[in-house]
Amino acid sequence: MKFLTAYHTDVGLRKKTNQDSLLIMQAETGVGPVLLASVCDGMGGLAKGEVASAVMVRGLSAWFREKLPTLLAEGLTEDRLWASWDEMVHAAANRIDEYGASIHVEMGTTAAVLLVVGERYYILNVGDSRVYAITNQVNQLTKDQTYVQREIDMGRMTPEQAARDPQRNVLLQCIGVIKVIQPDYFSGRVAPGQSFLLCCDGFRHVISNQEIYQSLNPRTAADERTMQANLAQLTELNKRRREMDNITAVLIRTC
Repeated sequence: MKFLTAYHTDVGLRKKTNQDSLLIMQAETGVGPVLLASVCDGMGGLAKGEVASAVMVRGLSAWFREKLPTLLAEGLTEDRLWASWDEMVHAAANRIDEYGASIHVEMGTTAAVLLVVGERYYILNVGDSRVYAITNQVNQLTKDQTYVQREIDMGRMTPEQAARDPQRNVLLQCIGVIKVIQPDYFSGRVAPGQSFLLCCDGFRHVISNQEIYQSLNPRTAADERTMQANLAQLTELNKRRREMDNITAVLIRTC
């Protein structure tokens, strides 16, 4: 399996600093090409959210270089992968909290992480950045760890109400600040020729799944130049609709 990749990130209309971080890494291994991608959306006082998201991305990068080869050599299983990711997430959280304490600022980050090995994908999610699969439709693969998602799950709020609720950005989980971190893990088969979209919440608040599909489906966004251009176009559409947050997205197409 081969991968086409593209990304776009923008500070947006209101913030002076882009607190998002992203990662795309690939390697040839004994089990074939593997890919790791992530979008992390930082938050924190004194504009230190970018530090938190960067710490997480550095932790992921080191994990890909240093830990994944051993997991692959020993035979990758979900149990081993989830345990390894748990260790990496908590190490990043400790580094974020230690630095925050040294400057008297609370800060944290979301993390949407995608690993593709062979015909399988594996996802780590903390917070409300998302991973989607795009084939003949757009399917959300992650589940937001937010107040409004909890209210939806408990039948106290509809998705339409959640989209307008003033507390829609309230996180129940993030890396840093939260004492007990509970990542969500997902896995599945990679469909032939499908695409994956990773994005922060600023990318998808004011655009629809249909608009995402029209611009990013594997037939329309068939090469890296088009993929990047269409991500940029959707970012500009977000800004025309007055999205105020940082806007970051990564697009992966399998082939």
